Amino acid sequence: MTAPHVVAVAGSLRDASYTRVALERALEAASEAGASTDLIDLRNLDLPVFDADAREVGDAAQLQQRIDEADSILLGTPVYHGSYSSALKNALDYCGFDEFEKKTVGLLGVAGGSFPITALEHLRSVCRALDCWVIPHQAALPRARTVVAEGEITDSDIDERVATLGEEAVRYANIEPDPACMESLENVGADD
Repeated sequence: MTAPHVVAVAGSLRDASYTRVALERALEAASEAGASTDLIDLRNLDLPVFDADAREVGDAAQLQQRIDEADSILLGTPVYHGSYSSALKNALDYCGFDEFEKKTVGLLGVAGGSFPITALEHLRSVCRALDCWVIPHQAALPRARTVVAEGEITDSDIDERVATLGEEAVRYANIEPDPACMESLENVGADD
């Protein structure tokens, strides 16, 4: 059996992104667990606002290919107004069942304030609609500016949660998901 390939998508466009720091830590743990890894930094991709009439623009094909190659996908997002970022939403809109169906997905949320649970729940719903298997363990960095310094997570409990997410992305990379859920059967795509 080949080593799993874990791809992380950083849903933050900030240069000093706490989300990117956390995903890098999760990927480090995934690598230590035997996976190959890839960090998709959305700052480096040309992804115009998604238009269903113009799906093959900019770096859309590159994004789709990199996600399609994954056995497990980590989605990391800052919390904006109680949900996930528009940059991540836009990237997800360029993808669909071809890239996500039956894949393992791990979720990571970063907040300037309190616990970012609603953003993670919103992402969990999106992943369910794409017929993914979402890792029950999720990682969150509340009050991120107090737990990240100089590109490192400084809180040992949070660091352990983030590392566990990376390890579980490897452990469950080849899990056989349940039969398609109702949401995925109803969500046939935006073809009309």
